[in-house]
Amino acid sequence: MATSLDRPIEVRVAEESDRSAVLQLLSASLGWSSDEHFDEFFSWKHERNPFGRSPGWVAIDDGVVVGFRTFLRWEHEGPDGQVLRTVRAVDTATSPTYQGRGIFRRLTLQALDDLRSEGIAFVFNTPNDRSRPGYLKMGWASVGRLRASVRITSPTSVGRIVRARVPAEPWSVAGTGGQPASAVLADPSLPDLLRSIPGRHGLRTRRSPAYMKWRYGFPPLAYRVITLGDDVRGGIAVFRLRRRGPALECALCDVLAPAAEPGAHRALVGAVARQCGADYVIRIGGPALDRSGFVRAPGQGPLLTWYPLATDHPGRRLADWSLSLGDVELF
Repeated sequence: MATSLDRPIEVRVAEESDRSAVLQLLSASLGWSSDEHFDEFFSWKHERNPFGRSPGWVAIDDGVVVGFRTFLRWEHEGPDGQVLRTVRAVDTATSPTYQGRGIFRRLTLQALDDLRSEGIAFVFNTPNDRSRPGYLKMGWASVGRLRASVRITSPTSVGRIVRARVPAEPWSVAGTGGQPASAVLADPSLPDLLRSIPGRHGLRTRRSPAYMKWRYGFPPLAYRVITLGDDVRGGIAVFRLRRRGPALECALCDVLAPAAEPGAHRALVGAVARQCGADYVIRIGGPALDRSGFVRAPGQGPLLTWYPLATDHPGRRLADWSLSLGDVELF
C-alpha cells in the first residue's frame, strides 16, 4: 500500500474550492487558529486588494491540501512615473507532517514561472530570520535594511521603551488622536492631495484613492489620520497604535503633504507625536537625526529582499527604493 512518502505531490493553482482548507492550513501553521479576525483579514488582504486578487498555489496529496503559497499583488511607481506591476511574497504554509519535502520550494518556483509569464516586474518582501535563508537559496537578492527611526514622546516613556525588546502585537490598540482613517480617506478632495505630492527618488507604492481606502480602511487595524485643519488637501499623516511589551508604539505609516507646502510634512509629524498618546513614534526612512526629533534606531528595521522577473527594472540596491512604513508593515 502506497504511503504519503511514495505518492507524488501535485502542485497547481489554487481554486476557490480550496479556500476553507487553505485557511485551516494557514491558521494552524501560523498560530492564528484562535484569532477571530483571521478569516476577515485574509479576505481583506487577498480578495479586496485594489491591485487585484492574490494568486495562490497549493500542494495536494491524495486530495488534501498540504501546502499553500500566495503573493500579494502590488504596483510600484518609479521616479519617471512608470508604473510597474509587482508582487509581494507573503503567506505560505506547509502541513507539519510534510515539512522537509521541498514543498515550499516547489510552490515558490512554480509561482515564479507563472508570474513571469504574466509580465510581473519583480517580487519583493521582508522575510523573517527563519524564512530568509530559503529565499536567498532560490535567488532572492538581499537589498538591505529599511532603517527605522524613533521619536520619544515623553521622558517618562524611556523606561518602558528600554524593556520593549519584543515583537509588536499584530492587532492595533484603539486610539483617540486624529480621526478614523476610513472617515478622512472618504473625503472627495483626497485625489487632489495625491496629485500634489512631490515625486520621490526611488520606487514607491502607487497611491490611488482606492489603494488608500483599502490599505488603511480595515476596521480591526484601527488606523487613524491627522490633518492640518479641515481640508485634507493640506496633507495627512496615517498611523496606528500597537503594544510592544510594556510600551505603546505609534507606527507612523504615511505622511503625505503637498509640494507647495514645505512645512506641512514636519507639522504633521509633530501633530502625530503630540496627539497619539504613545510612548514613541516609529517610522521608516529619513536621516539619522532630523529636526522632527527622530533618531536612527541602530540595527532596527525590516530587511528587504527582491527577486527580478524581468531584467530591465531597478530594485537590487537600497537606493532604488523610497518606502514608508505603510509599504511594508503588517503584510
